[in-house]
Amino acid sequence: MSRPAGREPRWLTRWWRRRSLRARLTVIAATAIAGSVFVAFLVGIELLDRELQDTAKNELRADARVLATNAQRAGLAQVQLPPYRGSGRLVRIILPDGSTRIPEGQPALLPVSEHAGRVAQGTSNALMESIDGGDNDYFIYTQRAGEGAVQVARVADESPITRLGLGMLLIGLLCVVGGALVGRTVARAGLAPIDRLTAAAVHVAHTRDLDADIPDEGGGEIRRLIQSINDMLAALRDSRRAQRLLAEDAAHELKTPLTSLRVNIELLIRLDRRGTLDSALPAQSRSRLLNDLGAQMVELSTLAAELTELARGDVSDENTELLDLADVVVAAATRARSRATDVEIALDLTSVWVGGRPAALQRAVLNLMDNASKWSPVDQQVQVRLRAEGTMAVLEVDDAGPGIDDADIPRVFDRFYRADSARALPGSGLGLSIVQRVVDAHDGRVMVARSARGGALLRVDLPAATSPPLLGRATVGQDGVVPSTGGVAKQGQ
Repeated sequence: MSRPAGREPRWLTRWWRRRSLRARLTVIAATAIAGSVFVAFLVGIELLDRELQDTAKNELRADARVLATNAQRAGLAQVQLPPYRGSGRLVRIILPDGSTRIPEGQPALLPVSEHAGRVAQGTSNALMESIDGGDNDYFIYTQRAGEGAVQVARVADESPITRLGLGMLLIGLLCVVGGALVGRTVARAGLAPIDRLTAAAVHVAHTRDLDADIPDEGGGEIRRLIQSINDMLAALRDSRRAQRLLAEDAAHELKTPLTSLRVNIELLIRLDRRGTLDSALPAQSRSRLLNDLGAQMVELSTLAAELTELARGDVSDENTELLDLADVVVAAATRARSRATDVEIALDLTSVWVGGRPAALQRAVLNLMDNASKWSPVDQQVQVRLRAEGTMAVLEVDDAGPGIDDADIPRVFDRFYRADSARALPGSGLGLSIVQRVVDAHDGRVMVARSARGGALLRVDLPAATSPPLLGRATVGQDGVVPSTGGVAKQGQ
């Protein structure tokens, strides 16, 4: 079965791909030198051949002029021809009647060609011919002399070219071998940083030691590669450190609710086994214990959900879309009211369009409202305001609680951080940390300040969309879908 034209053999491709980079560089260097030597060989042979031919032809012309001068002086039939010395030039006299004379002992030349005959007859100019004589090629120069002509010939000697070819072939082989050795040496020296980089990567893979930075050496591409791998190792170190801290903090935070839950459940099991559940726990105490168990289960569920979201490492798999932040706030307020039914959440919203992930933004806004509802007195509103300031969408959540101490403000967005005054309240200390991560992922910023009512004021700034849609929108309220307000939406509980 024939292979399609223009396609290289697959075995050659597989063989080449299995070679190491060092072997490839060696083969490339040897091939390049071999190609260069071959081209130099062809050019040198061609130049030498032309030079030898030109030299031989010039010598034939000079000898022919001398012989023609002597023949004109002494006559074609009487001129003395130099004896043949066994090698070198050959001479011949062409007489007017077409006969020829040659020196004694000289081998006979090829028959007089038609062109040479015309020169002897005076109908053509001097002529240089290259004639194939079978075993040898001849250069024959014919020049008019008197009533005839003289011819000087020489065998085309290719021995210098043959010797040059053999010499260049030997030199070429030595150059190829030397080029391969040089190429391998250069490849070994050039790839030494790669070898050390590979050894360091293997060490990291086997030992899981991410603190082993690779020495920054070399230059150009090698240095950029080493720096990139060191940056990757640093990112992996930070990621592993963050995972370890998350696991440690999670274990610490889970210990208290799990211990309380286990103690209460063990108490119920022990009393039930003894058959003294009804007598040892009156209805009121049993109801309070069950309520505590339910609250602890809710706290564990919330903590597990928040830990899952933090452990994912990104905000969400949602696609970013253009949305009205007011719709997100209204949806979050609906959920927050269902959680804290005794706290009023008042909305003062302006339609502001942003690019973001709806579920992630709603979770962040809900966490802000939950935090404010937890601290706000029952007879005071949690005020939520949304407006546009320049190119930013500004969301403020304002409560009338005790506020956040100045000492706690720098750490209020840390994972699992809870102020001393919040230890007795439900929560895991992860809500505001999730807010911080969501806002950062949307290229925004979140800040904490003192509210004019004495409580905490949490402000979120998000980049507003440059070209919001011109279509009307529907705002989701607590009782379903309500028409667009066309600008400002003000709602109470």
